[in-house]
Amino acid sequence: MPHILIVEDETIIRSALRRLLERNQYQVSEAGSVQEAQERFSIPNFDLIVSDLRLPGAPGTELIKLAEGKPVLIMTSYASLRSAVDSMKMGAVDYIAKPFDHDEMLQAVSRILRDRQAAKQVPSTPAGATAGRNSEKVVDNSNGEIGIIGSCPAMLEMYSKIRKVAPTDSNVLIQGESGTGKELVARALHNLSKRAKAPLISVNCAAIPESLIESELFGHEKGAFTGASAGRAGLVEAADGGTLFLDEIGELPLEAQARLLRVLQEGEIRRVGSVQSQKVDVRLIAATHRDLKSLAKVGQFREDLYYRLHVIALKLPPLRERGSDVSEIARSFLLRQCTRMGRNDLHFAPDAEQAISQYPWPGNVRELENAIERAVILCESTSITAELLGIDFEPDELDDDNFLGLPTQTSGSSHEPTEDLSLEDYFQHFVLEHQDHMTETELARKLGISRKCLWERRQRLGIPRRKTGATTD
Repeated sequence: MPHILIVEDETIIRSALRRLLERNQYQVSEAGSVQEAQERFSIPNFDLIVSDLRLPGAPGTELIKLAEGKPVLIMTSYASLRSAVDSMKMGAVDYIAKPFDHDEMLQAVSRILRDRQAAKQVPSTPAGATAGRNSEKVVDNSNGEIGIIGSCPAMLEMYSKIRKVAPTDSNVLIQGESGTGKELVARALHNLSKRAKAPLISVNCAAIPESLIESELFGHEKGAFTGASAGRAGLVEAADGGTLFLDEIGELPLEAQARLLRVLQEGEIRRVGSVQSQKVDVRLIAATHRDLKSLAKVGQFREDLYYRLHVIALKLPPLRERGSDVSEIARSFLLRQCTRMGRNDLHFAPDAEQAISQYPWPGNVRELENAIERAVILCESTSITAELLGIDFEPDELDDDNFLGLPTQTSGSSHEPTEDLSLEDYFQHFVLEHQDHMTETELARKLGISRKCLWERRQRLGIPRRKTGATTD
């Protein structure tokens, strides 16, 4: 069981973080300052140190030296973003903004411990491989420098393109469905580039409120707007010398797109409320699950920005099109979860292996990982069954004509979509067509997904659930 040290002077935050980590099978110790940590513990004996940046006495960055090579995760507020990036240059493995989301913290801790274990197994991991945020790295010994499992033809072609593109400073657009691992590709491009020792700053454009996105990306001056009590550097500025990864760039407002275009054209930014511009050296990698070219045609995305981004385009295949890669990735996730939870006796039952290989995985790699983590937690024997995976899948309902898990032709419907529609268009059309006379459970079953996945897609595509008797279950 990994042993983690928390160094945080605010008792409430420290206690909450301790409970969170202990609930997720980590052994935890805590201290209120660097001095207390030195007096009570041998710091290099921990697997990970999670520390606030600003502490009474010595700052949290002092622990980087005291840890003697063990990873240190720095917690900081957005107002101290530049300090957080500086701490990474001093040797911190990563930073996380406060107040942090529980899932974000757990993902960061899991990834850092996983990367450290992988580094022991793959000596060729390049410098800077741990600089970045919120990734879901999966190490493949045959492609250690890429950091992605899979050997299907589409992925082998992807690896070849990554190796060719990474050493350049060209802008890259990564396309693919949600959960396919677009941030993995961005991380590989960064790790194999000449910028590998500089920060990789990841930004989910869909997660930041539209009213704050320009300030978050480009920074602001004191008094630029109500509440701007101090000037602050933005994320583009924080990525100076390194790589900026903009996930879900299709959600970026048009005003922010214009500012971003200036960064790409002129290599400079201007903070909100400032009249002065400053030079930045940033390589941009963007990702989206949307068709930016179509958005540009209808005025929802700047056409000039699209062509600036589309210098190199990489297309990630969905998990359902990767053949035997699915089983290989599943075995890797199972091994990881067993190691994390101290169980080495688990294996997939035959029905689970069949479900894993045949289920369409609409949530892709992310859904697969969550299903296996849930199964390992709930498994009371040595065999993980299909039922424990909880994927709402019955093999006999899946035939060759319906491999994608999409609903078959419904009798009485005269407006079924054509084969030219994308999966998301099909999803939207089907839900709108049938939600008045189907329950949420029936809709999910027909689409071959879980109710949770149905809800998440409704949120992402802006399809509200109708409050009618037909959809109440």
